[in-house]
Amino acid sequence: MDTDATLMARAIEVAGAARYRSSPNPWVGAVVVADGRVVGTGATSPPGGAHAEVVALVEAGEQARGATLYTTLEPCCHDGRTGPCTSAVVDAGIRRVVVGIADPDPDVAGRGLAVLAEDGVDVEVGVGAAEVEEQLQPYLHHRRTGRPYVVLKLAATLDGRIAATDGSSTWITGAEARQDVHRLRAQSDAICVGAGTIRADDPRLTVRDWPGAEAAGARDPRRVVLGRIPEEARVAPAHSHEGPLDGLLTGLGDDGVLQLLVEGGADVAGRFHRAGLVDRYVVYLAPAILGGDDSVPMMAGPGGSTMADVARGRFTSVTPLGDDLRIDMVLDTRC
Repeated sequence: MDTDATLMARAIEVAGAARYRSSPNPWVGAVVVADGRVVGTGATSPPGGAHAEVVALVEAGEQARGATLYTTLEPCCHDGRTGPCTSAVVDAGIRRVVVGIADPDPDVAGRGLAVLAEDGVDVEVGVGAAEVEEQLQPYLHHRRTGRPYVVLKLAATLDGRIAATDGSSTWITGAEARQDVHRLRAQSDAICVGAGTIRADDPRLTVRDWPGAEAAGARDPRRVVLGRIPEEARVAPAHSHEGPLDGLLTGLGDDGVLQLLVEGGADVAGRFHRAGLVDRYVVYLAPAILGGDDSVPMMAGPGGSTMADVARGRFTSVTPLGDDLRIDMVLDTRC
């Protein structure tokens, strides 16, 4: 079991290479082991390309016969843009398959595991499951709900302010935190801001400041603006959305958007939060204090009227970035 856990950890590491290029397919990692040696590794290719299992099997070649395959997600068993991975596994002569988690996609949903077992492959599920669930959270959420996984990003001073009284908010955090924001954009299929942010800051909403973008094969996210987009705005091309946020999420989910990053100002942040649409909060906290109550808070609009209304959760990580901190939080109802 210790060996299984170690090799699944390797598959999870390999999967990380596909995080920025595989969507709307899941970023999966696979490792083929023969006689105690890793003879093949693979990560999901860009859409239309080979899945992780096939990439690993091709690298392993004839050494795959009688070997063990470790894969973070249940192999697919249906024809899509590529053939079923289960057929590739069986044809390669794999003796044992160790799977992190089952795939909730209705086209798979345990059938891939059943096909392998029926063909005489020894199948084990659940090794490294918690780590794989965390890595594939946006994909799993989309398959289970039909909607994108919503990440609300905020950059604030220590006293919870995102802009000064005059509305200025440029460079609250330092360079390392700003690069990490662009990496977070690269992990997202779409990014959403309000028209007010477009008018005030005229952002491009690209991944240009993340040094690893080109090597990772990262793409700029699809841009969504709540409200009318001013002419000549640098965010173009972008989609303008008018109407309920529920409708926006349903439409994006139907388009295959797995993760939506919300980067709007206080009004947009407050709207998503009060509607209960945020799955993860990412706050970049700077060692700075504006002081007083006349500067702009992280969220605008009515908050909880009593302590019983407090939205409580847990910190999933606290990461130093230069002089700043990145704090990730999920609510109790979404843990």
